[in-house]
Amino acid sequence: MLGIIGKKIGMTRLFTENGDSVPVTVIEAGPCKVVQQKTMEKDNYSALQLGFDEVSETKLNKPERGHFAKRNIAAYKVLREFRIDEDLMKEYPQGSEIKVNIFNPGAKVHVTGISKGKGFAGVMKRHNFHGKNMTHGTHEIFRGTGSVGMCATPSRIHRGKKMPGQYGYDKVTVRNLVIYKIDEDRNIIMVKGAIPGHRNSIVLIQKTK
Repeated sequence: MLGIIGKKIGMTRLFTENGDSVPVTVIEAGPCKVVQQKTMEKDNYSALQLGFDEVSETKLNKPERGHFAKRNIAAYKVLREFRIDEDLMKEYPQGSEIKVNIFNPGAKVHVTGISKGKGFAGVMKRHNFHGKNMTHGTHEIFRGTGSVGMCATPSRIHRGKKMPGQYGYDKVTVRNLVIYKIDEDRNIIMVKGAIPGHRNSIVLIQKTK
């Protein structure tokens, strides 16, 4: 679905006419430049490649500079693709801009981002394990994993076993968030609720079907 690239600014709250407090996340969304069109004939799928956050060419490597120079488009720090129907390709030619006006207040969107990384964590924090008894003979394995497999059969640990490891820093999509307010002059979208990622992290905002 068509969407836009944005940057998470932070969270705040707005008040309704009745005085109710509404928590919202402020996102700087676009404007995004259509850098490339992916077509069914050439790429076997239809999508728009959008650029966000214009940057100096000196910050890019040679292949990246060539990608923008070939299309006579300014360099962008972030490139993302959005799958769209072939019929909509004519509405967004290469070089055109996509702004927040493609959304409307009250509409629902899917927001994708990278969650905050929490470093290496054990199974109790990472997977909500219960832990062992704190008494009755338990010895130094209060927060341990416990048994992770069987003996001679199958003589290995099954793939996907919940174990200690990197916690967070995953691609997360929060679905059906409601757009509470849009400021077209400042390219701001305010969605009701929280979204993944730290401040100034890149997020993707997509329309729902």
